[in-house]
Amino acid sequence: MPNTVNDPLFLLIKSLSGAEKRHFKLYISRNQANEEAKFVKLFAALESSREYKEGQILKKCPTIDRRQLPNLKAHLYGELLTSLRLLHSVKNMEIQIREQIDFARILYNRGLIFQALKILDKAKNQAKLNSHFILTLEILQFEKDIEGRHITRSLKGRAGDLIEETNFVIRQINEVTHLSNVALRMYELYLENGHVTDKQNSIRIEKIFRDNIAGINEAQVSFFGKAYLHQSYCWYYIIQLDFTKYYRHAEKWVHLFEKHAEAKREDPILYVKAMHNLLNALFIIGRHQKMVEELHKFEKFYEIAGSYNENLEIQVFVYLFTSKINLHFLEGTFTEGLNLVKPIEEKLKQYQLYIDTHRILVFYYKIASLYFGAGDSEKAIVYLSKIINLKVGQLRTDIQCFARLLHLIAHYELGNMVLVEYLIKSVYRYLSKMENMDAILVEIFSFLRRSLSSKPRDEKKSFIQLRDTLEKISTNKYNRRSYQYLDIVSWLDSKIEGVPVQRIIQSKFKESAKSK
Repeated sequence: MPNTVNDPLFLLIKSLSGAEKRHFKLYISRNQANEEAKFVKLFAALESSREYKEGQILKKCPTIDRRQLPNLKAHLYGELLTSLRLLHSVKNMEIQIREQIDFARILYNRGLIFQALKILDKAKNQAKLNSHFILTLEILQFEKDIEGRHITRSLKGRAGDLIEETNFVIRQINEVTHLSNVALRMYELYLENGHVTDKQNSIRIEKIFRDNIAGINEAQVSFFGKAYLHQSYCWYYIIQLDFTKYYRHAEKWVHLFEKHAEAKREDPILYVKAMHNLLNALFIIGRHQKMVEELHKFEKFYEIAGSYNENLEIQVFVYLFTSKINLHFLEGTFTEGLNLVKPIEEKLKQYQLYIDTHRILVFYYKIASLYFGAGDSEKAIVYLSKIINLKVGQLRTDIQCFARLLHLIAHYELGNMVLVEYLIKSVYRYLSKMENMDAILVEIFSFLRRSLSSKPRDEKKSFIQLRDTLEKISTNKYNRRSYQYLDIVSWLDSKIEGVPVQRIIQSKFKESAKSK
């Protein structure tokens, strides 16, 4: 269900809420002399269509010639954006500041220089207050242009103040830009390769990271600089399999926003990313009670996310439901977790034009894991097959690899041994090509190969041998990365004890809770 390429105008219209559509109709009725204008008819035709088919659109609008369509679409697109800008400017400080800059430009062009400077000064204060450094620099440059071209009788030292302000803002911009680049680079490395696989890979990643943050003094970094710095550390430590430090920086990232409520309002999506990483870290290190508390906070934020904008609502949905599934994994309540599948699929369908393939991969794998943990291998195979059949190239090769492995184990559970024999060769070739074969995967493949020729009475002994072998080789942290995707030990315990895998995980969870 990945998002598909579609007509930009059609996508924009389909993204409109009821209130936005009503506002647009009021806007065009006030600003257009002829409500029967062709672009208005085009809007009505596109609004009522379920998909974009040019031929059908032209049939609905017989007065529109095919040659006119591109220009009409461009005009309608511009009018929609103008309407949305007017509607949402009240809730978006960045739009308000840009509007003030535009007003100042209009006044300046009319020769009303002092009025323009007054507006620019107010806009600059708002931009500084909300850490909009690029807008601040734009305003400063405008102010310098005015001071350099006109006699404004400014107070003594005005030029020096503007120069000092400009230099300070440029340093802030350079800092935030650099740290956001570092965060993006580490995210790219994680998407492409997942966790480190050996010491050599770890050293390479460490060098990339350390070289990029050399000379950074956190105490002297601005708010958004600190946010991007913690984000960079989060990606670095999760790649390096250091989940305790990953948790510490995720928590610092969230606390940063909680101390600055205005920043949460200005960039709520960056806050949501922080919350997602905190919840993910809590899941990985097994901090159940803390995870429940943070998840409760996040659910409350989800209730108001739609009042910000649709994009935020979608992002919160993705991260909230990912964390809800993770909580069921932690508790071992897989059957109960299946109740999430229907609402997730409904939202994925609703948001299919806006959710990226990466998030869909993650959801499919987690849903498949829910079904497998609940003992429904057939349904798990359905979702794993969706991942295998997605044409996504090198995107999240880690998930692609473990999806194939879980797909293989699910068929083993169902007793499809002929298919298992074929899949072993196919999956082994795939993993060898992707260079994702760690020692744990090698042992699992060896076990499955042996199982094809072993007698049923030897099966339990083979499970015990594999579990003992995995416990030995998992002392190497690079081998333990496999456990982030597949709780193979709990599955082996379930086969040895002859009980459902979720009962094994529930028992481990209860024992862990007692010890804490």
